[in-house]
Amino acid sequence: MTTPHCICNMTMDSNSMTMPMSDPNAWATAMNNLGMPPIGMTGQPLMPDFDPNLGMMAGITPMNPMMPGLSMVPAPLSQDIPVIKEIIHCKSCTLFPPNPNLPPPATRERPPGCKTVFVGGLPENATEQLIMEVFGQCGDITAIRKSKKNFCHIRFAEEFTVDKALFLSGYRIRLGSSTDKKDTGRLHVDFAQARDDLYEWECRQRMLAREERHRRKMEEDRLRPPSPPPIVHYSEHECSQLGDKIKDDGKFAEAVRVLLTWLERGEVNRRNANNFYSMIQSSNSHIRRLMSEKSQHEKEMEEAKEKFKTALAGILAQFEQIVSVFQAASKQKAWDHFSKAQRKNLDMWRKQAEEIRNMHNEQLMGIRREEEMEMSDDDMEDAPDSKDSEDSGVSQAEALKEENDSLRCQLDAYRNEVELLKQEQGKNQPIRSEEDSTHSQQLSFLQQALQGMQKQLLKMREELKQREAELEKSLEDKQQLKNQVQNLKEGLQNLQNTHVMQVRIISTFLHVHPFGASIEYICSYLQRLDTKINPSEVEALLSRLPCTFRQELTGVGASLEKRWNFCGFQGIKST
Repeated sequence: MTTPHCICNMTMDSNSMTMPMSDPNAWATAMNNLGMPPIGMTGQPLMPDFDPNLGMMAGITPMNPMMPGLSMVPAPLSQDIPVIKEIIHCKSCTLFPPNPNLPPPATRERPPGCKTVFVGGLPENATEQLIMEVFGQCGDITAIRKSKKNFCHIRFAEEFTVDKALFLSGYRIRLGSSTDKKDTGRLHVDFAQARDDLYEWECRQRMLAREERHRRKMEEDRLRPPSPPPIVHYSEHECSQLGDKIKDDGKFAEAVRVLLTWLERGEVNRRNANNFYSMIQSSNSHIRRLMSEKSQHEKEMEEAKEKFKTALAGILAQFEQIVSVFQAASKQKAWDHFSKAQRKNLDMWRKQAEEIRNMHNEQLMGIRREEEMEMSDDDMEDAPDSKDSEDSGVSQAEALKEENDSLRCQLDAYRNEVELLKQEQGKNQPIRSEEDSTHSQQLSFLQQALQGMQKQLLKMREELKQREAELEKSLEDKQQLKNQVQNLKEGLQNLQNTHVMQVRIISTFLHVHPFGASIEYICSYLQRLDTKINPSEVEALLSRLPCTFRQELTGVGASLEKRWNFCGFQGIKST
């Protein structure tokens, strides 16, 4: 491999290689050296009129898969651009590439961890030295097993070198310049399955699995919460320190945990029993502190409840005043002077105020009922309000279900007793007549009790069905009320949006009429946008906004006319 013709050496530069197979003359020369007529890719004969010393064609960069740094044969970019194979010159042989028109050689499925290849089609005169010379360029070879026939097995040190060896599959080899049949052959390289490769691969997989388990264990140990601090062992010094800690309110919880651990370990004996007794006595003295803290928290909770109840009562009183204002406005003396739109708004506002007042009143009544239930257990069966009817129905239904289950369990127990009595009566027939009579009486009593329980069970089931029906009806009513409230809210929102839009349109209209306009003129303009607009409603809307619209009287006598002007910008100009 020291001759200048051995250009396939892995340490040589790329300019020492021969021309690529994209040159048809190179293929013709290779076939001529093997004693074959040179045929081109189109089937036409080629003229080998080139000089091998000219090197490669201009503009084409060669690619040698044996170059150092290429661990695998690069795959072609597409099926239309195949990998270009070149002539490889070695010290004692020459490798000629296969015909690029032929399909790539078939290979078996790659075994896991494959480092061994099968090489067939060797020349009969091939030696291990020749095989080492040809395939040693792919990588380090650990073993060569040559057969008497024209094939061998080669085991490499690394897996990636197998791909380099597969690149030589299909090459024609010729020893020296001889054209003898025994000195030529066509290489066929394929994956080989070896037990050593499989064993090493399995060992490597087990090692990776161990590393993965170790990594997971380290991750779990890192994420595991820290262990609690260990409990110190008992000694006279630790016991004296623990006695001081128990008396401290801040360290009481930690000290009690240590004391409990010592007691469970069995550290108490006759000599240190007095020490443990004093520590237990100190622990017991903390009960008074805990009770005082509990009473303090209860007092604060009662004060907060009382404060909330007082504030709620004040809010309710203000709501009552607001409702009374609406009721006074609804009387005949004041009601006749309002317009239709104003009456409608007053009715809507009164209903909303009454609903909010009733809601707060029910909440206050609920707080008072809770206080009465805490003070006495006799008032627990008061009549529920309309708001709590649904909750009470649910609780009664649950109570009926529980009672039904208990009655069913009692019924099963009675049945089991009847069966046992029947069995005993069948087994003990020769017993005295008094015992028979007592058994028969017990059986009759149990049967009567069983019948009563069955009747009671049926009655409870009927009541349960009625309660469920009432509950479903109340749920339906509640849903209907919710839908009505939602519809009212949507109507209110639409009305407000309409009023806002009307105010904007009227402001724009009057702004371009500096001398004002009558209510009929304004309504005629608005009715082009919405035919349902009423002049009285528009006038009421204008009168509710004195800072934006002002009414002026023009003319004398019969020609007296009311005009509305836009005065929204006068306050801004004056400032």
